[in-house]
Amino acid sequence: MRYLAIDLGDARTGLALGDDVTRVATPAGLVEVPISRDEGRALMDAIVRTIDDLLGPRDEIVLGLPVNMDGSEGSRARLVRRFGERLAQACGRTVHYQDERLTSAEADWALAGSGLSHGQKKQRRDQIAAVRILEDFLATLGDGS
Repeated sequence: MRYLAIDLGDARTGLALGDDVTRVATPAGLVEVPISRDEGRALMDAIVRTIDDLLGPRDEIVLGLPVNMDGSEGSRARLVRRFGERLAQACGRTVHYQDERLTSAEADWALAGSGLSHGQKKQRRDQIAAVRILEDFLATLGDGS
């Protein structure tokens, strides 16, 4: 099974692809549509188009869930869960949620010293965070998945 990980952001949404056989996740691009545009519908439409382009009919979605450091879920996590429910309805796929604590920080650490400009780092950060979300999710799958 293939999975598309989504690191939902206010301005940019990072994407990563991976599967349960190799358990390797790779960057799959950015969706640069603000979540606030058209009450999230513009971003939803852009993500659904991307899902249709990248995944087969039985493949699934992994959505990064912004959990607080103490493990609780705040208002942003509730927003992501509502978005995930709408996404599942819009694309007819299973949506999994994966704790995304520190994935953006890990992306920043990975890009530190890369020699890239600030703008280039910004373009890659969300994709790398999506990769980390998917790697964490794939690591939780049992053998024989």
